[in-house]
Amino acid sequence: MNFLSQTWHWSISGFLIGMVMLTLIYFGKSFGMSTNLRSLCSLTGIGKRVSFFNWDWKSQRWNLVVVLGAMMGGYFATHFLSDANNVSINPATILKLQKLGIDAPNGKLIPDAIFGLDVFHSLKKIFVLVFGGFLIGFGSRYAGGCTSGHAISGLSNFQLPSLKAVIGFFIGGLIMVNFIFPLIF
Repeated sequence: MNFLSQTWHWSISGFLIGMVMLTLIYFGKSFGMSTNLRSLCSLTGIGKRVSFFNWDWKSQRWNLVVVLGAMMGGYFATHFLSDANNVSINPATILKLQKLGIDAPNGKLIPDAIFGLDVFHSLKKIFVLVFGGFLIGFGSRYAGGCTSGHAISGLSNFQLPSLKAVIGFFIGGLIMVNFIFPLIF
């Protein structure tokens, strides 16, 4: 049990991700989380009104199970397998966050100032969450997939559009963290 709660070396995690991708390629499947949003919307019957959601969601049932597994795995990992001593953040990062009014996570993976329940007391932060969520959802569909789909599945299949999308994700992330994030906080 101690092995599971410790931080794994990148080579172990990378090897396991690689094995999952080889298995999916062998079975003719492609991985991506944002496809599940389309499946869930199609499941509701909205495809009768919006043609984008008019597709065979049943062919993606296996991917819905992946989402359920990711949610359950995240819950169990957070509540039963996490060790707060494993979370170490560069002191320079902590100082930069403090200048923006964001406290150190203190053994958590994410700071309460951004992801705690206090966020719902500020109209500005609610707007940022809703607008950011819309941009992520719209952007992932516009890009033909999310970061996990392009970076893990698309690149492992040598897809040029995925390489372009991943480069765009990194550039967008750098712009967000260095220029937009300080303006918001």
